[in-house]
Amino acid sequence: MPQFAILGSGMAGFGAAHKLHTEGIRPTIYDMKPHHGGHTASHQFAEGFTLDEGPHISFTKNERIKELFANSVEQEYEEYQAKVNNYWRGHWIDHPAQCNLHGVPEDLKVKIICDLVEELKKEPGKIENYEQWLRASFGNTFAETFPMEYTKKYHTTGACNLSTDWIGPRVYQASLEEVVRGALSPNAPGVHYITQFRYPKQGGFVSYLNDFVQQADVKLEHKLTGLNPQSKTLTFNNSVTEQYEHVASSIPLPVLVPLIEGAPREVVEAAQKLACSEVVVVCVGIDNPDPIDAHWSYFYDADVSFTRLSTPHLQSRQNVPPGHSCLMAECYYSDKYRPLDCHPDDCIEPVVADLRRTGVIKPDDKVVFTRAMHLKYANIIFDLERAKALEIVHGYLDEIGVAYCGRYGMWAYIWTDQSFLSGEKAADRILSGIESHV
Repeated sequence: MPQFAILGSGMAGFGAAHKLHTEGIRPTIYDMKPHHGGHTASHQFAEGFTLDEGPHISFTKNERIKELFANSVEQEYEEYQAKVNNYWRGHWIDHPAQCNLHGVPEDLKVKIICDLVEELKKEPGKIENYEQWLRASFGNTFAETFPMEYTKKYHTTGACNLSTDWIGPRVYQASLEEVVRGALSPNAPGVHYITQFRYPKQGGFVSYLNDFVQQADVKLEHKLTGLNPQSKTLTFNNSVTEQYEHVASSIPLPVLVPLIEGAPREVVEAAQKLACSEVVVVCVGIDNPDPIDAHWSYFYDADVSFTRLSTPHLQSRQNVPPGHSCLMAECYYSDKYRPLDCHPDDCIEPVVADLRRTGVIKPDDKVVFTRAMHLKYANIIFDLERAKALEIVHGYLDEIGVAYCGRYGMWAYIWTDQSFLSGEKAADRILSGIESHV
């Protein structure tokens, strides 16, 4: 039986393992951390809080993936209607903001609508970046007030420096009628791309991997230090060398490519051009069980230290001690555009202060738990260098027979179910290659 190696034990790695398992093959998964789960790991703390590495939910519409995840937690999951809102200059606005302008000052509301009408009169022009798309879709005032400000916080660079490849359903392009109705009435219908989602009842999001861990040999604390495509060997920081016949990787491309022996200079340079944000996730536990009625909230103001807020206690009450809640705030940085210039713990105090200032934490609420988690890889930044650089890197990996998968292997803005599927597809590519040589 050929040896199948998988680098990374997140959703994509286990997606690849599951596909191989269905073909009667037991692969070996290597991960540098002391626990499995990758980007979807969960951690339990003595204070009674269970925290994921950032907000994770399952909102897939793929019935097969739904059933796989449900079976992995023995059908023990919660299911919710998603509640989403926005905070802007003291105003709480339903989501998406473009369809719920009744919550903003009248002068701004009028200017947004007038700008949109003027934009709709124009002949469609060539769209070369995200800023142009925003202005053409919403008019200048809305674009500048909301999504362009959020973009600088979330993507760490301006909308003019982003392509439009990533948008898909993520930014709702409302009609003029929807904008006007939402400006006049507080009863606009919800149009968020996430309507329902599931979450494990206990154990955190990583519990969705329970079944799949049994389908592979998982070797933890194996940090890759070299990959030789000629001798087909993997070397690790613990002095272990392993032989492989076929390999799939979800390791971030800028990390993986320099470790490949003989990688051409232009490929290494292309990998270094791939931009990704990093995030400090500040988790704040308080003694108020219901501080905010939203599963996640977007914060547009530049003077608010965090960009997005999620509520693990509203995903499962098992995530927090009885009578408590948890607020998970995301503060974004990137090596390329906004370097992290402080210790992650230094983000805790400003986040707590801003949670109080925005009214999420009430004056009588007591903070009983804080934790800062620094995740070096968060969201792919679709800047204008990405497409060309990625083509070079992926072309090289195809040549040397390294199948890539996951958010950081595909270098794409994909969700957890899509990551799992990308792992399955990577395994499929490997199996198809074997068949073609038989």
